[in-house]
Amino acid sequence: MDAAGEELADRVRALLSIGAEIEERRMFGTRAFLLDGRILVGARKNGVLLVRVDDENGPALLTEPGASHAVMGTRTMGSGWLDVAPEAIADDDGLMFWLDAARETNRRAD
Repeated sequence: MDAAGEELADRVRALLSIGAEIEERRMFGTRAFLLDGRILVGARKNGVLLVRVDDENGPALLTEPGASHAVMGTRTMGSGWLDVAPEAIADDDGLMFWLDAARETNRRAD
């Protein structure tokens, strides 16, 4: 992973470390952060944030600035996987918005 991805991983790690059992592992060229065995988010190269959301809220979240369907290799992922551009998560409030969206999806999956 590049420096921008590592920096994003550090920010995610710091914000997610409060009150949760977060597991971190490398998956598919991404530094993934998991809760209860489910991917919440991933720090990707160029500082892009991969976010797992539920299919119900995915289309609405795509209207947020910087959000797009996630692409892995040549495959565009379904509506439950979004990439968020670095500009949209440049500050902690922007990043927390997406972390909260991912945590909400995780809660609903229980």
